Amino acid sequence: MENFGVGGGLAALGLWLFIGMVVVGGIWDSVRKREAQHETLRRMFESGKEIDRALLSELLGSDQQKKAQDLRVSGLICLCLAPGLVLLGWFMSFLAEEMLTLMLGVGALVLCLALGMLYAAREAKG
Repeated sequence: MENFGVGGGLAALGLWLFIGMVVVGGIWDSVRKREAQHETLRRMFESGKEIDRALLSELLGSDQQKKAQDLRVSGLICLCLAPGLVLLGWFMSFLAEEMLTLMLGVGALVLCLALGMLYAAREAKG
């Protein structure tokens, strides 16, 4: 395989930094939303307002439903990603013939992952 030099290394570093920033941003967003929910509950308790189970579950949301929705969305993303990886392998096969076979395997792995997530979402939903 060819040596891509410093530019290829910087591109790879940029990719991983971007992925890291997306993950940290998602975690930060989740924490801020949870803090806002807890602040709302704290203010309701301080005001002496009656809080029943229906209102509490509406404010905090159902963890089971959220997990099922997250799994479904992730599964659909992976399901759409699998053929794209195979297509990428086809384009890369013009440079090196073994790339199509390699990317067919990667696409099959991502497809299996997608089907597993969709099945888990169906089971989590109940």
